[in-house]
Amino acid sequence: MPLEDSTHPQDWLRIAEKDLARVQVMLDADDPEAAGFYLQQSLEKYLKAFLLSKSWRLKRTHDLEVLLNDALRHDPSLEEFRGSCQEVTDFYIVERYPFTGDTAMTDEDVTTVLDEAKRFIERLLGQIK
Repeated sequence: MPLEDSTHPQDWLRIAEKDLARVQVMLDADDPEAAGFYLQQSLEKYLKAFLLSKSWRLKRTHDLEVLLNDALRHDPSLEEFRGSCQEVTDFYIVERYPFTGDTAMTDEDVTTVLDEAKRFIERLLGQIK
């Protein structure tokens, strides 16, 4: 019997918090690719929790920009985080797909966007019922 994805925001928040904590663990382990991956996973789940709290129909996507576009219908001020969403989506792609060119990530790549991501998370959390 196939499992169904939860549509309860709190379920998504629980895992989003774990993924966010994993970012620092991976940075401490000198694994910026995994840190970037977990940052993307965390933001994806925070966005889905936000959207589900607004009666959104769950979509299977890892593209933060797609999720942000849906979130803008509920809070247009989230537009200021578009650049961060684009950058963090790239972290997911770099970790999950092989490329022929240099895709090396550094701790600085992740930490540069991490503070902005945390501001984004706080904004989303402030609106989840």
